[in-house]
Amino acid sequence: MREWIPVSTSPKGRLVLAAAREFGSRPFDEVTVADLARAAEVTTGALYHHFDGKLGIYAFVRTDVERRVLDRMEGAAAALPKGSASARIGAALAVGFDFAIKAGFAWMLAEPPMGDEPDTIARALAELCAPSSEELGAMLAASWRAAVGAVARGGDAATVREALGRLSAG
Repeated sequence: MREWIPVSTSPKGRLVLAAAREFGSRPFDEVTVADLARAAEVTTGALYHHFDGKLGIYAFVRTDVERRVLDRMEGAAAALPKGSASARIGAALAVGFDFAIKAGFAWMLAEPPMGDEPDTIARALAELCAPSSEELGAMLAASWRAAVGAVARGGDAATVREALGRLSAG
């Protein structure tokens, strides 16, 4: 087991699981420290002890969630021939979208990273472009986030996924 993944039954582990659910299902600004502590069945002091506050636990959980999304996006792209950049990008976008929605991480992933955090999804998509393009990666990531956000705000996942597929095919 990797060190940075807390045991799910520990107070820290319960906080991480609760934060993934809360930040995945509601906008960051609507989630309070009290909400997180209540959902994890710990005190607010435990949250501050382990994460120095709401932004600290958000950053921890978001890094983990993005790594999970990236693993799936990279795997989907790697399953296709290197010469088909458009198909590889389309597969990455679709698989990442499906995972974000089904796992309940839509609200968390609809927004770009906060502060100075690198946009790892934009970077991964840039590397799939032929030739690699930081600008196109940023645009693709913004479109992907808009699609995930549309579902978070109540849009039909199938309709949004179809539109995302047309974007990558076009």
